[in-house]
Amino acid sequence: QVQVVESGGGLVQPGGSLRLSCAASGLRMDYYAVAWFRQAPGNVREGVGCISSRDSFAHYADSVKGRFTISGNNAKNMVYLQMDSLKPEDTAVYYCAARQPWYGSDCSDEVSEYDSWGQGTQVTVSA
Repeated sequence: QVQVVESGGGLVQPGGSLRLSCAASGLRMDYYAVAWFRQAPGNVREGVGCISSRDSFAHYADSVKGRFTISGNNAKNMVYLQMDSLKPEDTAVYYCAARQPWYGSDCSDEVSEYDSWGQGTQVTVSA
């Protein structure tokens, strides 16, 4: 069973940057998918972006494309979400989720596809 823990949230001004970290213990570095989701008050949980072991590229929601970047450190079982040019509408609780095994060539932005979730970390973008 993969255990996931997020960290790195906080308060940042509009236009600023934050980097979230996801520690995925028990994740074998083959046949996996890891995704970032977020949920603002009153909203459904939505996919932000994802990566998989069989795809060289991360995939992003249109709302964050060009501003957010997902990267990983396989040796440390870590996945990162670099968030730049933050906007007030990016304010939400951010969650990391993992699924293993994952045999698809593309990762998924569907909540139901992931079975290991972190507790979430709050990101607030405000002046």
